[in-house]
Amino acid sequence: MPDHILYVLTGPTGIGKSLCAVTLAKRHNGEIISADSRQIYKYMDIGTDKPGEEERKQVPHHLIDLFSPEEIVNAGRFAELVDKTMRDIWGRGKKAFLVGGSGLYIRAGLKGIFEGPGRDEAVREKLEQEAEKFGSQGLYERLMKVDPKCAEKIHPNDKRRIIRGLEVYTVTGKKISEWQKETPACDFITIMVCLYQNMEDLYQKIEARVDEMVAKGLVDEVKGLVEKGLGESSVLKNTIGYKEILGYINGEMSLGEAIILLKKNSRRLAKGQMTWFRGEKSVKWVEVKKKEREEEVLDKIEKTFELNGVCH
Repeated sequence: MPDHILYVLTGPTGIGKSLCAVTLAKRHNGEIISADSRQIYKYMDIGTDKPGEEERKQVPHHLIDLFSPEEIVNAGRFAELVDKTMRDIWGRGKKAFLVGGSGLYIRAGLKGIFEGPGRDEAVREKLEQEAEKFGSQGLYERLMKVDPKCAEKIHPNDKRRIIRGLEVYTVTGKKISEWQKETPACDFITIMVCLYQNMEDLYQKIEARVDEMVAKGLVDEVKGLVEKGLGESSVLKNTIGYKEILGYINGEMSLGEAIILLKKNSRRLAKGQMTWFRGEKSVKWVEVKKKEREEEVLDKIEKTFELNGVCH
């Protein structure tokens, strides 16, 4: 029986995970591991809603400000960092809370990423061209023939994952589902709590948070990144909150248009995150109601984590 428990607190952007996590970690002798695919980068503070100095003084936070936006940190690298960090936390007799909304990174942290082959650009480009010409359905049918176990887990329109499955098989002659079996067995218990809220109420919170980010200086933060020579970074160009403001800085739209687009993309992100988490197994759901006090939400989270009466 595994000795350790990893407490995972997740949910869509803007729902209030970070504040709840700080209180939980303080009450229960814990430390926080960020499961945010962008907070791991330096200089990106306001747009990622990174925990401030006060929160970090109250509770140790890990996997924040480790890399420059010029570097690419994939889910496999993240999984290695999570594994090392949570074992260090447990080794010091404390609880580990993995907190964030990046579904792929959370999955990687919990299950690891199988050590399949790297990208083969020639094979991938050929498959991309086929998808462009004939659509994803033909590639999906081919994947069904060579690796049905992989195909069963993928939506027929998920071009990226279909291409990856075919790429691995083409390059190695080995099914991606067989590679995945080689992921080491998990030696710890995971309890995952996902916060959710009426989407219209959540959208209001998200839009208010965007306004707050702009008021805090998001535009100046992005200008500073451009001045550091990071304006062409693929991380910035593919991060909500930064790509929209870059559009404004580059003269592609007005600031008002950039803010409207940022709100729209943030709402879309929240919707996509909820779709992702509904597809995950063993998730325990906790509702955040409009105007509900933080203490009430925390009480529900503690009960779901079975942390009641376990304060230190």
